[in-house]
Amino acid sequence: MSTSQTNNHNQDSVNATALPGQDSLALVVVDQNEGPANANSGVLSGGVLQADALISSSKRLQDDLQSLGLKIKQHEDNIKSLKAQKNILDDSILDKQVILGKYHSSAPPTAEDNSLSNGGDEETTEQILKRDQSAAGIWCQLKNSHGTQAPVLALSKDVVGIVATLGKVDDENLSRLLSEYLGADTMLSIVCQTRQGLKALETYNREGGIDKSAGLHGLSSSIGRTLNGRFLVICLEDLRPYVGDFVADDSQRRLDLFKPRLPNGECPPGFLGFAVNMVNIETTNLICLTPSGHGLRETLFYHLFSRTQVYSTRAHMLCARPLISGGAISLDGGIIRGPGMYSLGNREDVDVRFAVPSGASSRPANYHETENQMKDLKWKREKLLEDLQRERQMLDHAKLNFERKKQEFVMFLAQSSSYANQVHLGSNPMAPR
Repeated sequence: MSTSQTNNHNQDSVNATALPGQDSLALVVVDQNEGPANANSGVLSGGVLQADALISSSKRLQDDLQSLGLKIKQHEDNIKSLKAQKNILDDSILDKQVILGKYHSSAPPTAEDNSLSNGGDEETTEQILKRDQSAAGIWCQLKNSHGTQAPVLALSKDVVGIVATLGKVDDENLSRLLSEYLGADTMLSIVCQTRQGLKALETYNREGGIDKSAGLHGLSSSIGRTLNGRFLVICLEDLRPYVGDFVADDSQRRLDLFKPRLPNGECPPGFLGFAVNMVNIETTNLICLTPSGHGLRETLFYHLFSRTQVYSTRAHMLCARPLISGGAISLDGGIIRGPGMYSLGNREDVDVRFAVPSGASSRPANYHETENQMKDLKWKREKLLEDLQRERQMLDHAKLNFERKKQEFVMFLAQSSSYANQVHLGSNPMAPR
């Protein structure tokens, strides 16, 4: 073969060279006789293909991570929404339980509670009458025996009654606890509607002394009683009423107070409700007792109990101390009167208590309807808890997939960095190896 033929043969021959890390599709065909310039051009073309592949893989992995991240956020938002719905249902169930009177003492009355009885209004009045030298006892006696006389009638127009007679509760033990919490003096307080009624109960002479011939003092002497010492009078007109919403669909107009919440958004274990909502009030006293149209719950009983919380046990109450801004009681006898103020020792026997109606008379008018509503709320809560559990499982699965994809992306970045270094060294003969 001649030299010219040899050259022609060499010009026709080709060499297939593959870039590192590429399959056969990424082969670069280099004409050896084109010289180093053509060879470098082929390498650069292969490098571009490899860079495009790296960019495409990187974008795919990033898109997958973004998609999984959005799924995680969606599940987290769903869980947050379901928790909020659960809290609303829990609040409604608590409210219904209070309406139905379904709270019970964890410890039944002991031997020291032998004075407890299931008396109604008559027994409460009887206990007040036994205190015949008290303002409350004298007032009840005047009402019973001289209620039609003009002076008594004049006072009756403004006097609503005695605190102990203005509310009823569904449970004997709760009656005892609430009465002890308020104390005998408060339970025997006379409640009037206006300042005019307050002035009519007691008048003063020019020297500032009490006029014993007028007001309740004068009336007490007419029945052979002497009113000595201090007595409490609560004037509804001077009380700052509760401002806020009422529990929906509740004929008793219970206050829709903000319930205590743990950091997870749930009520503390053992929380039963607020004392102010556990007192049942006569329909005639629920509205329009003050010039501004307020009733006894948002005036008198909100003033007496404010936001006092009720718990099942003392242990529950003590665990919830950070959430108790006012007072609290537990059905087994625990009492917190305010921040840092605890009532210890044996229970105090307050004989003047809120009446406890018995039998069907103690049930609200819409008892069965409310009970059905509570059953429906509990069913909804069970379904919601199932949805919540399912969302948590899907969230865990999405987080697991995200972690796997993140590890895949980290490995990809490491391999891409290694390849980039190889390309850099191959394209720069002067680079250190």
